[in-house]
Formats: sequence, structure tokens, C-alpha cells
Amino acid sequence: MKNSRRTRYGINAIGVKHMWSFMSPTRGIMSLSDVANDIVQEVRSKPQDDYHLMVGSDSQLKENRQRVTFVSAVILHRVGKGGRYYVHRETAVHPFSLRQRIFAEAGYSLQLGGMLSEALQERGTPMRLQVHLDIGEKGATKQLIREIVAWITASGYEARIKPDSFGASKVADRYTKN
Repeated sequence: MKNSRRTRYGINAIGVKHMWSFMSPTRGIMSLSDVANDIVQEVRSKPQDDYHLMVGSDSQLKENRQRVTFVSAVILHRVGKGGRYYVHRETAVHPFSLRQRIFAEAGYSLQLGGMLSEALQERGTPMRLQVHLDIGEKGATKQLIREIVAWITASGYEARIKPDSFGASKVADRYTKN
């Protein structure tokens, strides 16, 4: 496995370089490399099954609107048979407008999707990736749909919005509340 232990860094919502770490309910704390290895192991152990790989992000204002918690989730769905997920969380000390937060969420998902796609490709297991967005036809985010979906699809990913974006609106959302 070429470069399988290479450290993966990203740029967070306020422009600071950071390392991605994840929490898995079944595996504990993991690096991005560990997540990629776990996904590859699962897919290779049951090659007859159909899998969907998703990335979604959500955010929540905290502490008198002075902090925002961003959560990104990687979900491996074994169609008809359950799945597993991995969650990355970080907090930014910066008041974001709703538009800035939604674009930051999409940016996190794109960045994570790119790094994960690269890691899976290096391991000989490329997978099609869906990006789940916490936006929908109802509510304050509806005016952002066209712009954000175009950004995601232009980046080579399939974009999903509410109500079909459970990776962001259910999995990531759950972890923004704590």
C-alpha cells in the first residue's frame, strides 16, 4: 500500500491547518488512514454486497453564538444490511453567517471526500462518493441549492439534498448537539 500511513491534513473553516481524526462507535478513535483501511476491509470481506459511500457535514452554533461546531461524517452503507460511520468534529471561534456556515460545511465535505477518495484509490479500492448536504427546498437554505450543488457536481461527486441527505441531516447533525 503506497503512502498508506501518510498523514492527512486539511484546512479548517477559519483557515488553520489540522489533522483529521475520527470517532467510530464500534472502532473508537481513528485516523483517516484507519478509516480508509476499515472501509477497504469491509468492502473486500463482502464483495458480493452493494455499498454506498457518503460524506456529509453539519454545523451548530454554540455558546451565545460565539462558537460553531462543525461535524463531518463518513458513512459506508451496505445496502439492505446496515452500515458504519466515522465522525470528525471541531469547533471554530468565529461567528459565521448561515451562508458562510453552509459553504464551510460543503467545503469540509469536499475536502474530506477528496482525501478519502485518494486514500481508497491508493489501496486499490476506488469508490463512487456521494456528498450529502444539509440544505433543502424548504427553509432558509433553499436559495443556496443551485450554487452548492453545482460546486459539488463540478468537483466530480454526486450531490444529495434534503430529504435524501441523511449523512448530513441525521448522522452529522446528531454529533453537533453534544
